[in-house]
Amino acid sequence: QCQMGKQTMAIPFHSPARSDTKSYHIHTPQSPIVRNANYAAYGFDEYPLGTNAVVAVISYTGYDMEDAMIINKASYDRGFCHGSVRTTKSVDLNEMHKRGEKERYKFSNAVTVALPKSDEPVENGVRGAAEPVRYETKKYEASLGFDGLPDVGQVLTDQDPLAVVYDESTGKHLIQRYKSSEPAIVEEVRVIGGDSSVVNKPYGRVFIKLRHRRNPVPGDKFSSRHGQKGVMSRLWPAEDMPFSESGITPDILFNPHGFPSRMTIGMLLESMAGKAGAAHGVRQDATPFAFSERHRAVDYFGEQLRTAGYAYHGTETMYSGLYGTEMEVQIFMGVVYYQRLRHMVSDKHQVRANGPINPLTRQPVHGRKIHGGIRLGEMERDALLAHGVAFLVKDRLLRCSDEAKALICTKCGSLLTPCMQTQADALKLPNPKRDAYCRECGDGKAVDVISLPYVFQYLTNELAAMNIKTTISTKPVAA
Repeated sequence: QCQMGKQTMAIPFHSPARSDTKSYHIHTPQSPIVRNANYAAYGFDEYPLGTNAVVAVISYTGYDMEDAMIINKASYDRGFCHGSVRTTKSVDLNEMHKRGEKERYKFSNAVTVALPKSDEPVENGVRGAAEPVRYETKKYEASLGFDGLPDVGQVLTDQDPLAVVYDESTGKHLIQRYKSSEPAIVEEVRVIGGDSSVVNKPYGRVFIKLRHRRNPVPGDKFSSRHGQKGVMSRLWPAEDMPFSESGITPDILFNPHGFPSRMTIGMLLESMAGKAGAAHGVRQDATPFAFSERHRAVDYFGEQLRTAGYAYHGTETMYSGLYGTEMEVQIFMGVVYYQRLRHMVSDKHQVRANGPINPLTRQPVHGRKIHGGIRLGEMERDALLAHGVAFLVKDRLLRCSDEAKALICTKCGSLLTPCMQTQADALKLPNPKRDAYCRECGDGKAVDVISLPYVFQYLTNELAAMNIKTTISTKPVAA
């Protein structure tokens, strides 16, 4: 939890004056019902990490396999774990100036347009033929203010102007654009620099704080304080969720297979303690080593549950949300403090068919931000071959990577000796036509075109530089 607490979407700070590059915020934090003695001493309630959630330990619908969890859509609609990400974009005029250069940049979105006087007398049959004397100030970018900056509350989409800088030496406007497929809301615009003693001294720097809406979507990560991390598989309609005899519908459905091998008994005890604390309206002390074999935690919280009218061990009779029938087994249900972590699908999803390539190897570049490829390694290849999908392997490793057409001599098996005739040699022939021929064999009868990875051609040339000859044996295939 010490490591995971740093990864939560929480309340990281309270100062509105901070301009962090990136910060994660949760909208509806809660104080945990179950906490240890030092929780209040350190003032953790000032920086809450999560939400008290009603968790039922049940295998339901199959969407909760492999540490996935189902979240009640009604809980989501009420604001369960809604959050936002705040990023700060900086536009610095000082970085645009060269060393020793006179200051020539300033934030401005104004363009002065000269207009002819409309009430001038007609001269030579043309109205307003004299020099224009009226001027009008217009915006260079309609979506920004005259100061070249966006308004607070403005919604930005991909390639929208973020700021306009005016170059006084050339008279041109330079546009800084917002580059992201995710829409953002301008939350704050802060200008830094400038000198009050100098008239019209331009501001040197601007911080624009943007807010991105990040409500939970399938694939986002959640965790309890016991290391039981998992992803949200889907939002399940409230009317189809299982419910207890008292009509309580859980917020989270947790798969029971997550307990036996991991032995996170603390989460089971927290579920009982949280349920008892919620029933009695008290905070529960979860300080380590406060209980013993003679004075057991399960008995302490079990008695509280029994007093509140619940089963001693925290189980309840539940009914199917789909059929309305009573379930044959008792379901363990309680209150657990859940945290939403900052690992989100929106930041990690990566899709590519074609895109940027390495100029040397012609293979896809690496990196999500530059639309790079996803590596299909040896183990992935082995898994695909075990399924018998050989054509899929070919598609991934050849067609979507560095497929290239190359000349090969089927007689000598060389990739290096076949080439196209020069135009001068082709003109000497009785039927001038540029054909492929093999420099080693002396003719082009055995030269053919094959498809192979470009990086193999590159390897062949590298080996040839070290006096290592490479030959490929080929055989004709039916068209």
